[in-house]
Amino acid sequence: MAQALEEWYKQMPVITRTYLTATIVTTIGCSLEIITPYNLYLNPKLVFKNYQFWRLITNFLYFRKMDLDFLFHMFFLARYCKLLEENSFRGRTAEFFYMLFFGASVLTGIVLVGGMLPYLSETFAKIIFLSNSLTFMMVYVWSKQNPYIHMSFLGLFTFTAAYLPWVLLGFSVLIGNSPWVDLLGMTAGHAYYFLEEVYPRITGRRPLRTPSFIKALFAEEAVVVARPENVRFAAPPMEEVRRD
Repeated sequence: MAQALEEWYKQMPVITRTYLTATIVTTIGCSLEIITPYNLYLNPKLVFKNYQFWRLITNFLYFRKMDLDFLFHMFFLARYCKLLEENSFRGRTAEFFYMLFFGASVLTGIVLVGGMLPYLSETFAKIIFLSNSLTFMMVYVWSKQNPYIHMSFLGLFTFTAAYLPWVLLGFSVLIGNSPWVDLLGMTAGHAYYFLEEVYPRITGRRPLRTPSFIKALFAEEAVVVARPENVRFAAPPMEEVRRD
């Protein structure tokens, strides 16, 4: 069992493995009181007035208590993050990292701006960790890229992957969770999908080009395949020619 788990972990692509490890270590550290969540949560005043910029990252690493909800989100993080990185972004690690960076930036911007708006500030002030929203964004992007895959929810009913975010949103509300966290993830996911997939088809322009410095971080060795016309064979030895 332990060996199978180790193999499963090692076979994960680099971004999925790194993010999953960081979230598990952070959440376990908070549960054991080695780390305090008060140093991790998103607080605009502490970020911009006290220059605690690490909070812009650490709020995506903590999933609250280690309970059934934590296991639920770890499953979706490991599954859909891996599916995206291995399939849609296969061989494009930099682009996948940029998608996560874009999603995290959109989520952070929505919460910061929403916290300054009347009637909405109280709601957004309660959203201090965006890890669940980023996970939901990945689920949304995967569902948009694979809309016709048939799925089953707890064996109760079947549906296509296009409706997966809405099924999960409905289930989340049914068990008493706030819909705002999932809706934020859907908003960030739709923004990415529109700018990356829909807008370029309409205008021929691609606004979400991965910056070169991010590509440099994930530079991979190019695989060179020799074309048949470029392959030259050495002439046979003279002895063999004479024998023929």
